[in-house]
Amino acid sequence: MRLVVAAMLHETNTFSPIPTDVARFGHRAMLKGKEARDYFKGTNTAIAAFIDQAEAMKAEMTIPITASAVPSGKVAAKAYKVITDAICEAIDKGCDAALLDLHGAMVTETEEDGEGALLARIRKLRPGLPIAVALDPHCNCTQAMVDNATALVGYSTYPHIDMYDTGKRAGRIVLDAMAGKTRPVMSWKQVPLLSQTLRQGTDDEPMKSLNALARAKEMQGLISASILFGFPLADIRDAGFSVVAIADGDKAKAEAAAEEIARAGWNAREDFVYKGRALAETVAEAKDLTDGPIVLLDHSDNAASGATQDVMTVIAEVMRQGLEDVAVAAVWDPQAVQEMTKAGVGATVTIGLGGKTDMPSINLRGKPLSVTGKVKTLTDGEFVIRGPMGTGTKAQLGPAAVLDTGKMQIVVISRHHEPFDVGIFTSLGIQPTEKRYLLLKSRIHYRAGFAKMAKHTFRLDGQGVTTSDNTLLDFKKIRRPIYPLDRINDWR
Repeated sequence: MRLVVAAMLHETNTFSPIPTDVARFGHRAMLKGKEARDYFKGTNTAIAAFIDQAEAMKAEMTIPITASAVPSGKVAAKAYKVITDAICEAIDKGCDAALLDLHGAMVTETEEDGEGALLARIRKLRPGLPIAVALDPHCNCTQAMVDNATALVGYSTYPHIDMYDTGKRAGRIVLDAMAGKTRPVMSWKQVPLLSQTLRQGTDDEPMKSLNALARAKEMQGLISASILFGFPLADIRDAGFSVVAIADGDKAKAEAAAEEIARAGWNAREDFVYKGRALAETVAEAKDLTDGPIVLLDHSDNAASGATQDVMTVIAEVMRQGLEDVAVAAVWDPQAVQEMTKAGVGATVTIGLGGKTDMPSINLRGKPLSVTGKVKTLTDGEFVIRGPMGTGTKAQLGPAAVLDTGKMQIVVISRHHEPFDVGIFTSLGIQPTEKRYLLLKSRIHYRAGFAKMAKHTFRLDGQGVTTSDNTLLDFKKIRRPIYPLDRINDWR
């Protein structure tokens, strides 16, 4: 048996000003063959599960590409062509099945539905090819994805700590079907709901109950039930909430389960809307607390949702109110890192930190913040992730530094990276458990590394292209009506 195993991972924020070119997929993020196998083997990723399944079967395995880039703006047509050509050329040479680790929310310069277009192209090349797809639950699922895959299976956790298990499930569905053990049939139900990321955590309601319903359906004999809550920062027609159910040869069973779960999601629509609060008021409340670590979330500037990670609004307010013993992860500013590197460890510097990027989509200009401090640490920005999310993979921060103001230690990095693992601090000499405040440019993924140590958590409504304030976003292409952009009560 010959299997093609590949990955194409990008969550596209169409409001982000950060270009997604070939280079953004570079630096160990576009591997193939033995190099890809060796890198992902033993990690908590979907592609690692596919590799294990292929090896357990003693199948001939081809890994033409494993392309991954941190969320940002639309993917350049050239980058998309490089990735998809590699996958399709491998499949066209002949294989018995394709096991694909896809995100589900890729938008390119020419394609609103990057994954759907890839799957349709594969299906045209090999009409009967079994295709297993592992998806991020932020997938904006489309008819093209459903029509051209054998099995679509999404992670059931956010933060995403079940990536390996999801790949294992997706691969098993297809491999069992090939062995004649099952006949998977899929049903997809799309809901006119643009759920907001801060309300999608699977330890919270409404997702906690919705996940329980999906698992109950599986216990009742469904092969798989995936809640794809969607990525709301993509102005494309099919952005939003949907459900994919897979049954063994029973289309009616899949349809009924998908319908029930989708309706439950729709009924919880109000709970999927984030309600904000004045920044100064929230910081003041956090200042009155003494038992730390206290997590402060600068969620509107989260790189893992496509933000620039250099907006200084929240950091400036925390400084203004005089909070002490604060560790920040992280500000993206390659220029500042270069300045600190040139000055050297122990030097006192004054730099214009952050604010290097304009955000035309929300009419926000970059505004550096003048900060004086001591260069505490300089590193190459590489560390192995040991926490439950992405376990065993390597973080690539690029050259990194710590600027110590006396009251605040700021991690400054050269490549975008969300702080979901404690290594973003410990690799630079900061012990997060010993800090009073941890100011994180994160939304939900921070929980993987920091939730257990946090005594309190505050969401700070700052600025950036990962805002949860829909009034700041100019949606032009999304299907209408859709909740909460439109206050509708009938999901049909």
